[in-house]
Amino acid sequence: MSAEKDRWSSKAYTSAASFVPQLTTTVVSYLSAQPHERILDIGCGDGPLTAQIAAACAPGAVLGLDASESMIATAQEQHGPGSEHGQENLEFKVHDCTQLAQCADAMEVQGGGWDKVFSNAALHWILRSPSTRMNVLADIYACLKPGGTFVFEMGGKGNVEAVHAATIAALVAEGVDIVTAREACPWFFPSQEWMRAALGEVGFEVCKVEVEYRPTRCTERAGDGSGGLEGWVRLMCAAMLEAAEEGRREKVVRRVVQTLESVVTREEDGSMWLGYVRLRGVARKPEDV
Repeated sequence: MSAEKDRWSSKAYTSAASFVPQLTTTVVSYLSAQPHERILDIGCGDGPLTAQIAAACAPGAVLGLDASESMIATAQEQHGPGSEHGQENLEFKVHDCTQLAQCADAMEVQGGGWDKVFSNAALHWILRSPSTRMNVLADIYACLKPGGTFVFEMGGKGNVEAVHAATIAALVAEGVDIVTAREACPWFFPSQEWMRAALGEVGFEVCKVEVEYRPTRCTERAGDGSGGLEGWVRLMCAAMLEAAEEGRREKVVRRVVQTLESVVTREEDGSMWLGYVRLRGVARKPEDV
């Protein structure tokens, strides 16, 4: 498991980005979970979508993996076996998905035992490092049975680009050099062409890779400063904010929000919208491997 700092909490995520698990109709339809299937969810977060998948494939089995101990604790509490609404066919485990081959359930994951591998809104974090990027895709391929399917949705090229640019500019204004500011970005947003080629390189038959421009309304800002545009920046850009000296991080947040307000606000009602670009795909492991 990675020793990287856990910046996540289910409460903060729900406050700033509750829309993420709700806007999944298309990718879930592509997954088309069936009874008795065994499905691995990569980067499952606090588990509501994983639980939905488990209900659809019962009495099959679903395993949700995520690097955040906080998110997995919430997933187990709310959706795991023994919880009020828990399901016996659903299990959650803490694991750094950039090192999938080293999962504690390695024999299970690497033995090609999964009918489907699923990931929603996580791969742009998991694929961030060029040093592990292709290994992750190769390990997902290895997890699947021959004929198995990999279904995913993630940020695509141009995702939240206004926030990305404003955060880099704010860091530079607060004394961070441009190279450090860029390298602090925690995301990788690939193009359709890159993803199609990468999937093919590790052996997948690519069924579809598509992009959807999906402007998404920010949540309402809460009195404690969570939620809204500011809450989104604090949570999603946390790794970038840490590139600044501790005493300057609040100024970075204020600069980002002030820069973006007129860009993302709709005049008719004052609502704020982020420029989400979603990259979705379906890839199949050949039968004859």
